[in-house]
Amino acid sequence: MAVDAGAAEGGWWGGPGGPGMGNRSGFRGVFHSGIGAVVTAVDGGRGRGRGARRGKAEDKEWMPVTKLGRLVKDMKIKSPEEIYLFSLPIKESEIIDFFLGASLKDEVLKIMPVQKQTRCSKEVATAIRGAIILAKLSIVPVRRGYWGNKIGKPRTVPCKVTGRCGSVLVRLIPAPRGTGALARVPKKLLMMAGIDDCYISARGCTATLGNFTKAAFDAISKTYSHLTPDLWKETVFTKSPYQEFTDHLVKTHTRVSMQRTQAPAVATT
Repeated sequence: MAVDAGAAEGGWWGGPGGPGMGNRSGFRGVFHSGIGAVVTAVDGGRGRGRGARRGKAEDKEWMPVTKLGRLVKDMKIKSPEEIYLFSLPIKESEIIDFFLGASLKDEVLKIMPVQKQTRCSKEVATAIRGAIILAKLSIVPVRRGYWGNKIGKPRTVPCKVTGRCGSVLVRLIPAPRGTGALARVPKKLLMMAGIDDCYISARGCTATLGNFTKAAFDAISKTYSHLTPDLWKETVFTKSPYQEFTDHLVKTHTRVSMQRTQAPAVATT
């Protein structure tokens, strides 16, 4: 699961939500033009499925069911930076489509069959669609940096980061311009995250593609977790969007109160 990223010193990538840093140094990432999702789908067979018959579901108007969704649709939250700045959980994939719908792209890494041989488990298209939705809900910001002098756009990771999944351990090390990335699986993830040059060190059973991919994803997502000295600035705390737009949420969401009917009292002798 991934999303491309880029800009002065940051970007975006698919994964668990990043930590809320208040307004410690402003937001440390902006969007790049190309954004995609790397998907690993699980399916129970090789059937083509019946997913093509349900193509009209995307034409329906989005009706948000969460507070964050209502704020996004009403343009109270104008960029994903505000969402990740306060570590607000994203429960609706339509929020990502609202901000990044025109630039999203996806790539299937692997389709893993399972032993469950029921009719519903043979729909490959359904499994891929579900994996894409999960990738959208897992987008996180990614911070990029330089290997030496700050010339041009950042092309590598800002510091050494390590990710682990199962027995696989992936370590990403900053590299000079023109180095590229050699490992086939992490290279796809790094390219979507806007990281062009990086040394990659992997240990463990890297033949397991799922663990190898998740370990690389874990390492990339940690680039936003490290607070380097150049970001040590005075913290300016701001209100969460839920606190700032409390009145708007109350107006647009009216609760239906249920009247309790009391049974008449019966006199007993």
